[in-house]
Amino acid sequence: MSDREPPRRRVPGPAKPPRPRGAVRRQAGLGARPGRRPGGARPPVTPPLRLGSPRPRLRLVSLALTLVLLAFVVRLLQVQAVDASAYTARAEQNRYVVHTLAAERGEITDRNGVALAVSEDAYDITADPTMFSAKQLKIGDGPEQAAALLAPILRQDQAALVKKLRPENRNSRYTRLAARQTPQVWQQIKDLKTALAKKAETDRTTVNVLSGVFADPSSQRVYPNGELAAGILGWVNADGQGGGGIEQKLNKQLAGKDGKVRYAQAGGREVPTAGSTETPAVPGADVELTIDRDIQWAAQNAISEQVKQSKADRGYVIVQDTRTGQILAMANSPGFDPNDLAKADGDAMGNAALQDAYEPGSTAKVMSMAAVLEKNVATPLTHVVVPNRLHRGDRLFQDDIDHATWYLTLNGVLAKSSNIGTILATGELGRTQPEANKVLYSYLRKFGIGGYTGLGFPGETPGILAPPQKWSTSQQYTIPFGQGFSINAMQAASVYSTIANGGVRVEPTLVRGTKGADGRFTPAPKPKQTRVVSAKTAKTLAQMLESVVDDEQGTGVKARIPGYRVAGKTGTANRVDPATGRYRGYTSSFAGFAPADNPRITVYCAIQNATSGSYFGGQICGPIYKQVMEFALKTLQIPPTGAKAANLPVEYKP
Repeated sequence: MSDREPPRRRVPGPAKPPRPRGAVRRQAGLGARPGRRPGGARPPVTPPLRLGSPRPRLRLVSLALTLVLLAFVVRLLQVQAVDASAYTARAEQNRYVVHTLAAERGEITDRNGVALAVSEDAYDITADPTMFSAKQLKIGDGPEQAAALLAPILRQDQAALVKKLRPENRNSRYTRLAARQTPQVWQQIKDLKTALAKKAETDRTTVNVLSGVFADPSSQRVYPNGELAAGILGWVNADGQGGGGIEQKLNKQLAGKDGKVRYAQAGGREVPTAGSTETPAVPGADVELTIDRDIQWAAQNAISEQVKQSKADRGYVIVQDTRTGQILAMANSPGFDPNDLAKADGDAMGNAALQDAYEPGSTAKVMSMAAVLEKNVATPLTHVVVPNRLHRGDRLFQDDIDHATWYLTLNGVLAKSSNIGTILATGELGRTQPEANKVLYSYLRKFGIGGYTGLGFPGETPGILAPPQKWSTSQQYTIPFGQGFSINAMQAASVYSTIANGGVRVEPTLVRGTKGADGRFTPAPKPKQTRVVSAKTAKTLAQMLESVVDDEQGTGVKARIPGYRVAGKTGTANRVDPATGRYRGYTSSFAGFAPADNPRITVYCAIQNATSGSYFGGQICGPIYKQVMEFALKTLQIPPTGAKAANLPVEYKP
């Protein structure tokens, strides 16, 4: 073997990539790229990415932004410039709430300052219907749930409450759910509202469905004495307006002027930092009446007992100061309680003493006698022959009792209440009957018959008195003794007060004055005064009226008051039934004043359709007159005069 090494085999390396065509091989040498290491692969070369020009895209984006900004600018100009006021008003409406501040109603007191009608704190329960919408509460039956909670508290129908909370007008922001509720009622609602709000804070499934319920401060009318003087006072209706009596007549003065408060709210709550504006309410004036509560009580108690005992339809008593015309009492039976109108009888509401028109009967004879005396046709001592029957016109007249021929003085005609004697006396007022009718009519009008009393009381009737040329044949002879025309009780009382006041008629008054918010008392205007007959005639009539009570033959002996001289007259008239328009039953009455020789107080009583016991005025109204007059004289501390009565003769011997 040869000692030379065998030749080494050359292992081929990786194949080289083909050289691109046209490539120039560089010679190794100075500055040449170093060669690749054996076994290394050369990465492919990626050609550079060339971007398009950005300018078109920028122009497009700029144009879009410009259009958007332009739209915002146009809308901003519309909101802030063109429609600024409209949007402001709408925002204010949605943000601000306006509530009424109810004025406190003035008190009504008697002449001594005793409260007869007062106002106590109350609340009007209100709601904002927009806060009960499905969008606001996130539930669809919000009004139904709220009504279910409120109905038993407010004692109202649930469906009616739902209707108020979901009104037809979707934009309505105010509704009154209940008026003049007690503070206790509002406290119940507040407690329930607070409980729901607290629960809603921790339980997301709970919704405060009462968040839109609010309360406006108001007042509730209260009558501390119940039925006492209800016919005079009247009542206040659901809208807070006077519904009858003084409450209605003087509603404007009593009601005052409501105020307003405007504040921002959010979620049913006031926003304290947003500010508020308030127009304060002006309280109503206090009204002082002329009546005396104690005398009113005595009159009302007396008439109520007699109406009940006689099983009558109704009755009234009026007490009047003869010198001033002021009414000290005006009582009606049956009455009503203005605190609970729901239980009141509609027929008993109102003031029957001013609203009932009826034929007065023999109490009207005093006006006939006044005309006879004033015209000097006769004197109290003039002789009048009174037959058993008297034929006049188409009728045969008689007295209330059957009797033989009476030989009476004119004073006796009044004392024994003779219809026939009155017809004969008034027939002398003229040369003919039509002339006599005109004279009598003129005096009836002077006494206030056929016209309003001057009280201006709601529902008052002026009565009915036809002009003399329209008097029927029978009216020519019935009107002198109190049938054929109608009056109210106040007119009848005023007639006797006119005689007691020396022949001067003073328009009756019920209001002494008012006291404003500043505490200043403003007296009522002085009543109108009219002379009806002379002082001499009035004094003579007073003496004649004493015979009705003091003389044993008089019809008013049950009205006597020990120690006092009493003037009065009985009356018993056929009564027209208002339901049928026909005569049925009787109107029983008594009117008079005391002391007879120095008159201070007039009392008038009338009872309609007594069906149990006596129906004569002297028998059932005479005792009421005595009871009420005695009480009034003692209350006002009016002493007896001590003078002796005139004791005019009733009869004469032919």
